[in-house]
Amino acid sequence: MAQLNSEEDVKDEAELEKEIQLNPILTETTDVMTGDSNQSRFLYYQLKMSMRKAKKIDIIVSFLMESGVRMILKDLKSALDRGAAVRILTGNYLGITQPSALYLIKKDLGDYVDLRFYNDKARSFHPKSYIFHYENSNEIYIGSSNLSRSALTSGIEWNYRFSSETDERNFGLFYDTFEDLFYHHSIIIDDKELNRYSKNWHKPAVSKDLARYDDAEENSDTNVEVLFRPRGAQIEALYALEDSRAEGATKGLVQAATGVGKTYLAAFDSANYDRVLFVAHREEILKQAAVSFKNVRHSKDYGFFEGKRKDTDKSVIFASVASLGRKEYLTDEYFSPGYFDYVVIDEFHHAVNDQYMRIVNYFRPKFLLGLTATPERMDGKNIYEICDYNVPYEISLKEAINKGMLVPFHYYGIYDETDYSGVHLVKGRYDEQQLTEIYTSGANSKKRYDLIYKYYMKYHSKRAMGFCCSRQHAEEMAGEFCRRGIPSVAVYSNADGEYSGNRDQAIEKLKNQEIRVIFSVDMFNEGLDIASLDMVLFLRPTESPVVFLQQLGRGLRTYKGKSYLNVLDFIGNYEKAGTARLLLSDEKTFHEKKVYADTEIEYPDDCIVDFDMRLIDLFREMDKKLMSVKERIRREYYRIKEMLGGKVPTRMELFTYMDDGLYQYCIKHAKENPFRRYLDFLSEMDDLSEEENKLYCGIGREFLNVIETTDMQKVYKMPILYAFLNHGMIRLAVTDEEVLKSWKDFFNTGTNWKDFSDGITYDDYKKMSDKQHLNKAKTMPIKFLKASGKGFFIGKEGYVIAMRDDLEKVKDDSAFAAHMKDILEYRTMEYYRRRYVKPENIL
Repeated sequence: MAQLNSEEDVKDEAELEKEIQLNPILTETTDVMTGDSNQSRFLYYQLKMSMRKAKKIDIIVSFLMESGVRMILKDLKSALDRGAAVRILTGNYLGITQPSALYLIKKDLGDYVDLRFYNDKARSFHPKSYIFHYENSNEIYIGSSNLSRSALTSGIEWNYRFSSETDERNFGLFYDTFEDLFYHHSIIIDDKELNRYSKNWHKPAVSKDLARYDDAEENSDTNVEVLFRPRGAQIEALYALEDSRAEGATKGLVQAATGVGKTYLAAFDSANYDRVLFVAHREEILKQAAVSFKNVRHSKDYGFFEGKRKDTDKSVIFASVASLGRKEYLTDEYFSPGYFDYVVIDEFHHAVNDQYMRIVNYFRPKFLLGLTATPERMDGKNIYEICDYNVPYEISLKEAINKGMLVPFHYYGIYDETDYSGVHLVKGRYDEQQLTEIYTSGANSKKRYDLIYKYYMKYHSKRAMGFCCSRQHAEEMAGEFCRRGIPSVAVYSNADGEYSGNRDQAIEKLKNQEIRVIFSVDMFNEGLDIASLDMVLFLRPTESPVVFLQQLGRGLRTYKGKSYLNVLDFIGNYEKAGTARLLLSDEKTFHEKKVYADTEIEYPDDCIVDFDMRLIDLFREMDKKLMSVKERIRREYYRIKEMLGGKVPTRMELFTYMDDGLYQYCIKHAKENPFRRYLDFLSEMDDLSEEENKLYCGIGREFLNVIETTDMQKVYKMPILYAFLNHGMIRLAVTDEEVLKSWKDFFNTGTNWKDFSDGITYDDYKKMSDKQHLNKAKTMPIKFLKASGKGFFIGKEGYVIAMRDDLEKVKDDSAFAAHMKDILEYRTMEYYRRRYVKPENIL
């Protein structure tokens, strides 16, 4: 809930008094407001005076815009501080009301404002009125102004004010109608309704026009604080982060499409913390982040910890993971574990590597924020465990385009005759040397250069980025384009070729249009900020969904005069040809028979996806050759085993690295799901060790099958089973104290407490006694394990629950303990996945 009566409010009042002295217009009263260039006719200044003395404020408008809410927010807060009541009724028809406007009210004013949507589908809703109640009188402004910046200021809007003293009857008619609409034809905008509205919100065309007028007004304001403040999705994310911390979270992951403004979000969210650490893996990301934080904090008290520079006495430190992640720097000599109040880990999907983990495990901040644009599980790493499975806010590429935060794409799938059938796949990736050979010196290379140049010229571009498979490929592409009159540069690490250039210099030249194309190799997937980029060219097979979306995101940032991004994808008969259509639509579903079927796919608003007809035929031919699901699972298992250096994958490893679409299919089809009876699956694969073969033939296998398949519609059984596991030293019976410890350890982790019972609040949970915890454990999971555990779970004198005595012969078996641990870790992770994907589904 918002905090009122802050020091900021006192400061705002002082600033207002100063503003009044400098601008007498603020105290000139008028009953007629017509906008335009005469500030004395602005509705804004009249509302401002009314809000300063009102005992009660009622606003009824057909829509709210972020710009308008922001203008009156401080005045509403001041009114609330005085004890005034505030009610706002607005419309949700056609989505003109911006979710960020509602989140702004919720974030700054909390539940002190009674905020509602008009909810009568049978009638239109177009009122624009502001009602103020004073000690002995009332007044109403009525006219054409909704709550937007332009409508409150210089827009041509006509509004008239009259009071109950001059026209009591008509004031009463308006006010009674408001009361009826507010209480009988509305729904309360609580967090659930606001989240639903935001998730389904598409920026309508009329909203784009209104925003244009507001932008023109705001751009005329040179105040730095106005230029750098939260907008759109950032406001929503800040609200979610604050709410998450109020629920006890100390870590959180924000997953947002490239271009939404995650770095500024981190700067805004950390603004009230004294010492902040920002960690990234590239120097240019650190430099860009420093600019963002400086703009938000208005402070030069920041330093860098990377390369030869090792600042340790600044409030904000921007550190490279390569430097700070070294053991010799993670000591009290440089920074104590509690030195930073707030830690930001950028590109959080990298956080699973050793250097990142050393940083994450060393520091003990009040809050850790992870930032990533990477879709769930697509990179084959579990980043959710690191942040306590807490994802307060996410916005996908599709949502960001629909909300107008990114430009639409015009994607063209272009048929490429390059034959990939002879190119070897190594751990799921095509051999780089072989790709380079067929692209640069093969019989088809000249034809391919012509094809790429032809389509580049067809779709026009001022600034383009081409993604290549190797240094030689990038050099050859830059050379070809230069020879054809298109100034181009190849950019790659340790560049030393004829057409290569320094990364930073190449970016500046591209921005200034001194060159037209950068051909790169693994250099611009992250950390690049060229908003003016209007074309990307995919010049190698799409193998990684993560890399594809990162590279696409390079060109989706909004820029003046840029209405869309052209995407040229040159597609041949490589293994994952056609997957782009699923990625572009946020489609993650694995289709059993027709991965490339011509089904209706819903793309983001105003986007175009166009495939050459020869590609459609190619996809159909590939459909016919698709292997069975069972064979795909086997092949995926072998791929992961090879990736692990020949080691037999555990359930957790198979879960972590399995193709996400295939995994989703397995979860929905029990018969083909290897996770339900993994020992049986390993036996079929002839991959059981000698010790596992013994386990497979005895009672241990039966017990493991029970905990693999036992129904867990609620999460309660998990901490009981962890009590038996006892960190790998298996107990056959557990006491009240042992159950209680395991139980509380589980529910105290992150925001697991939310699953303790329906409707529970964090304060309710914290007040629970050990007796209440234990009673819940005994009446729920312990009772059901005894009833549905196929006789493996029993009562035993002196213990709260026990396992059958005949498990004594396997309890010390290392294979048995390892598989039990693996099952519980996997099922816990699957529970978190399901809770994250669809909160109402609990394992």
